[in-house]
Amino acid sequence: MSAMNAFYAQSGGVTAVINASACGVIETARKHKNRIANVYAGRNGIIGALTEDMIDTNRESARTIAALRHTPGGAFGSARFKLKSLAENRAEYERLVEVFRAHNIGYFFYNGGNDSMDTAHKVSQISKRMGFPVACIGIPKTVDNDLPVTDNCPGFGSVAKYVAVSTLEAALDVASMSKTSTKVFILEVMGRHAGWIAAAGGLAGSAPRDAPHIILFPEIPFRKAAFLKRVGECVRKYDYCVIVVSEGAQYANGQFLAEAGTRDAFGHAQLGGVAAVVASMVRDKLGFKYHYAVADYLQRSARHIASATDVKQAYAVGKAAVLMALEGKSGVMPVIKRVSEQPYRWRIDVAPLTRIANKEKMLPRRYISKDGFAITPACRRYLAPLIRGEDYPPYINGLPDYVTLKGVPVRKRLGTKFMV
Repeated sequence: MSAMNAFYAQSGGVTAVINASACGVIETARKHKNRIANVYAGRNGIIGALTEDMIDTNRESARTIAALRHTPGGAFGSARFKLKSLAENRAEYERLVEVFRAHNIGYFFYNGGNDSMDTAHKVSQISKRMGFPVACIGIPKTVDNDLPVTDNCPGFGSVAKYVAVSTLEAALDVASMSKTSTKVFILEVMGRHAGWIAAAGGLAGSAPRDAPHIILFPEIPFRKAAFLKRVGECVRKYDYCVIVVSEGAQYANGQFLAEAGTRDAFGHAQLGGVAAVVASMVRDKLGFKYHYAVADYLQRSARHIASATDVKQAYAVGKAAVLMALEGKSGVMPVIKRVSEQPYRWRIDVAPLTRIANKEKMLPRRYISKDGFAITPACRRYLAPLIRGEDYPPYINGLPDYVTLKGVPVRKRLGTKFMV
């Protein structure tokens, strides 16, 4: 059997460790040249396949590929682009298979979240129908930690570490000035529907007086009166109050506290500014001096403080994806299975994409305290191993030494263009 090529693409919001998964894919593929001739990477994600705009990773040195492991962002470019359903636009899927056929691509590795797993599943199906079967393997990636089946998602551990550390450090700052200055500090973190990242802020403290004093989860309906009462109580007891709020915090009727009124390419409501909304409530009703911060892209790009556990797992799922494809698997995703808590041990397992695509894993109610404002010991036990260990990038002149690819394009073979 002659060697075929592979196509790798990054999808959706990037993470501090998504390139570690890319490194795992490419380094593993290079060890199997008799089966995988080359790995082509989509420039700007799946759009790179649709427009036949691909990067030849063979033109990158082994040293450069290895450096992807400690480089944040999406080295090949990512995109928020959701392919329509087969019924709505079959042409998009047929175009993918057309490009794959033209470039002898027999393996498709899609590194993304819920929507990406749906795409990988559909491509595996339609490629068979079109007589050019492609081994399609999803590679988990999302800071939101909301993919089902897998114990956790690569990208989350590093965000969790960043949020926990930021909460701890900001709390020390506020506490030192609380007698005469700021009384309330609010940190806004990502998490549209699932409160995993907000929960990670809870790792900053363990005693009742430790920050964060309040966590606002998407899973718990926001009650303004109860919230303001808790803020007032914390300031009276401790002189200050630290709040971690998820961008997806919402009222009982499902309305987000801070919905911008617009939608992204996936059809999701654009969120942002919930910290300012909460701060306004504190100012208007309690009159406390406050400060707030929005972690935004900082939380998902902070490779300098990445979790060593997260880096290892991100690389492992990339490596496993290639080995699964070589074993003849398709329409599956490598998942992380927690083997034990003490000591923390994990392994890579496999799950069909049908169990993962378009499904969300919410923060379990047992991970949230009875009053809805904190995490439980069970949640702490789940989160703690995921932020353990340091994996610092190399530094030059005081700054991380991140890699930039040459990005040499693959020569186009199709005369037709495809508009996206």
